[in-house]
Amino acid sequence: MGKPLLPDDIRHRVPPGQYLTTKFPVLSYGPTPRFDPAKWDFRVFGLVEEELRFTYEEFRALPQSKQVSDFHCVTSWSRLDNLWEGVSVTELMKRVRLKPEARFVLAHCDGGYTTNLPLNEFLDDDVILAHRHDGRDLEPDHGWPLRLVVPKLYAWKSAKWLRALQFTDVDCRGFWEVRGYHNHADPWKEERYSFQEDYED
Repeated sequence: MGKPLLPDDIRHRVPPGQYLTTKFPVLSYGPTPRFDPAKWDFRVFGLVEEELRFTYEEFRALPQSKQVSDFHCVTSWSRLDNLWEGVSVTELMKRVRLKPEARFVLAHCDGGYTTNLPLNEFLDDDVILAHRHDGRDLEPDHGWPLRLVVPKLYAWKSAKWLRALQFTDVDCRGFWEVRGYHNHADPWKEERYSFQEDYED
């Protein structure tokens, strides 16, 4: 039996090779980190005029935003209309003074996970540092207390357990990107694996 056909009104929202689910599957490398609010902090460093460090209380006191977006996993499932709540990247960047040579971002997470993004895509107005999903605090397995959400790219770029952002002038591949995943990860182009990359650029 084949997969059910998508209704016309949502077909345009589902990238090629994806199927819809209303569940929120858990996919992680390694154990779920333990969270201690007294020890947790969030850092911004690299090519910035001044490094920033927020305690948990300071970060949660930042102005909050909500946004609704679709979520596409490289393992082929998509979940539509996710409500995320947290600190928008637009809001965070009001406090960050980038050096002119900054062109990329490397997200650092608990457990040693990293993922990389071009600066222009990190600065999209739908990118958010989220602590709530669909009206509830994130489950620990889904990234509590903080998850980077980058809706336009495959979900491994939406890094769980986010602890720091490093701004760089070179593109430093992250955890999955050095293990054979595509460096860019556009679901509409099915950029799943590194062998698909155009090395002539």
